[in-house]
Amino acid sequence: MRKIIFILVACILICMGAYRWGDAKWQNGKIAAIENLYLEISWLMAPGIYNFEKTGKELVYMDLERFFVPLVSEFRATRYEAVVKDESVVEEDVVVKGDSLIKEDEPVSSEVPENTTEKDESVQTSGEVTEKKVVINRVKLQEFDYLRQNFYQVDNTTTVGSDLLDVNMLLGKDMTLTANVEGPQILIYHTHSQEGYKDSIQGDASTSVVGVGDYLEQLLEQKYGIDVLHHKGVYDLPSRDNAYSMALPNIEKVLQENPTIEVVIDLHRDGVAEDRHLVTEINGKPTAKIMFFNGLSKTTAQGELTYLPNPYIADNLALSFQMQLTAAEYYPDLTRKIYLKGYRYNLHLKPKSVLVEVGAQTNTFEEAKNAMEPLADILAKVLYNGIYK
Repeated sequence: MRKIIFILVACILICMGAYRWGDAKWQNGKIAAIENLYLEISWLMAPGIYNFEKTGKELVYMDLERFFVPLVSEFRATRYEAVVKDESVVEEDVVVKGDSLIKEDEPVSSEVPENTTEKDESVQTSGEVTEKKVVINRVKLQEFDYLRQNFYQVDNTTTVGSDLLDVNMLLGKDMTLTANVEGPQILIYHTHSQEGYKDSIQGDASTSVVGVGDYLEQLLEQKYGIDVLHHKGVYDLPSRDNAYSMALPNIEKVLQENPTIEVVIDLHRDGVAEDRHLVTEINGKPTAKIMFFNGLSKTTAQGELTYLPNPYIADNLALSFQMQLTAAEYYPDLTRKIYLKGYRYNLHLKPKSVLVEVGAQTNTFEEAKNAMEPLADILAKVLYNGIYK
């Protein structure tokens, strides 16, 4: 028995040495599975390894991660390929979130880890924050592992590398709205319009995610002067099985009829375990946490999904990251990590497209509605490119 243990330990050390000093290139495997194995158990061993400052044990755990994760990645990819049997299905309606293949109303990813920077706990009474509460180190953002671990949750169906998550690209793309435009510049719609909150009234859209969209529209127009079109088409009745496919032609038509639209927001409500409450306090109000979501049109099992092309993946990623970074600095407890998944989710229609999850079924409608105040401010800061920053 001791001999077996010795051989196993020796093999691990050899592989770790081969990776550190050899020429092994397992980056894709590491990225694909890092949150499915290593980060799920790392909190038991050394909390905060991938937070904003490194610990003395980081090197050891990074080596363990780089050895084990490629093996797990291969297992995950094989399992997922076996589950998704009909590759011709349009992707998105069987949604995979969090750490396993689950349905929409099951637990999802963890929130963004706490920033170690000192926070200003003063409350703004105006409904918007004009001073940064946290300053994110831009130099640290150049480190791929730091960026990846602190700002993103990657679904186990896909992989990402530094080519996609290049901070110079993410921050370098200009998200500014065109000035002096007559017509709507932001489209808000709901692929899943029937998503409600724990106190929503059945059949009353004004108390569902649609009502949350109404409030976001009101804020953007009345407070920030941005013309908004709120499309309230229903695509998830009698079933949500083909909601994205059902929505696509109508959203394309809306965009054709309104060529001034530059930003497309698909507003959702997430699903979590019943004992989980995604809430924080902003400006003295209980506020549902939000999550930005991107589809990459690429899975680990299938590679690039040529049947689901999205020429705007880089632009989509830039928009969500600029909003996430703005939220982290002005509203540090508001957002969860940006969620990256392998499919498309109709985010290919405009360069500035994003899916936003507002709270979950365990939040109240008021908490979700309150989240629109900081979200509107974040959008204004990003889309006005410096006017509100």
